Amino acid sequence: VEDQRARWERKRSRTAKELLETEHKYLEQLDLVLTYFVTILKAKGTLKPAVLETIFGPLESLYSASHVLSLHLEKGNLGPGLENFCQNLDLYGHYAENLEKANKALKEQLRKNKSFRRFKKLQETRPQFQGRELEDLLPLPLQRLHQYKHFFRDLLENTSPDSAEYQKLAKAMKSVCDVSQWVQDIIDKRENSLQLLRVRKLLKGRKTQVLTPGHWYIREGWLLVVPSKGEELKRRMFFLFSDVLIAAKPCHPLHPLNSNKLSCQAVYPLHQCSVDKVFGHTRSQGGLLSLSFPHKTLLLMSSDQQDINDWYQSLTAAVR
Repeated sequence: VEDQRARWERKRSRTAKELLETEHKYLEQLDLVLTYFVTILKAKGTLKPAVLETIFGPLESLYSASHVLSLHLEKGNLGPGLENFCQNLDLYGHYAENLEKANKALKEQLRKNKSFRRFKKLQETRPQFQGRELEDLLPLPLQRLHQYKHFFRDLLENTSPDSAEYQKLAKAMKSVCDVSQWVQDIIDKRENSLQLLRVRKLLKGRKTQVLTPGHWYIREGWLLVVPSKGEELKRRMFFLFSDVLIAAKPCHPLHPLNSNKLSCQAVYPLHQCSVDKVFGHTRSQGGLLSLSFPHKTLLLMSSDQQDINDWYQSLTAAVR
């Protein structure tokens, strides 16, 4: 037991030391943005206060929270330090919510505001920036949040459940996991919106109005449709969402407007669909899937075994 405790203590000390070292580095990077951008821009009035607020969000508050944490860590007050820090963790969620707006505002100012464009370029040439641009530094808080999760978990695993700090660490771990999930949901929603927009631009036709918010994009790819009567196979592009499967075919290559688009052929709702593998269970080449809807059965084929397996898993998960 003594050996185990000593081992825990060594690992814990190592993790606490690494947490402090990386916190100092993180503070340095935030300080670069605050000193060379936020403070000077406020003084010069190059950007309107509302625009400045949009681009940098709660960065000053994040810096203050981390500064207080580092002071606690330097004194070895890990428990109280984390307890205090977790009261400010919501700032990371708000920062993530604002990041898309921040990037848009930054791009807009670089396009429209000549003096800001010159100022940004000048600041980034300073040796302290080491060739990094403002765009590289703005996502740092979200990267740091991800690191906190690993540090807090390692500290918790190497702290005796009997110690006074264990509960504080467990609470900190839960808080950081909750905020990480919040941030991940924001990222997933944003990614999904971009996918919906991309698919909407690819497809022409009235039927594609089904792509309303609330759909989750899952995957897409070319599959062969096996007709019920002995006609030849039809190659179609399929888009799978959380609630519908869309089949599309390429528009005519000589069409003046839509030569690079796809024409929507059918929209299949998934709420009354069942999926079966007709063949493709063995290591043979490719496979065949059967999709049964109330008024139609769709046979989809691929010569790629892995591809048909992936489609089968995606479809069954979406239907479920």
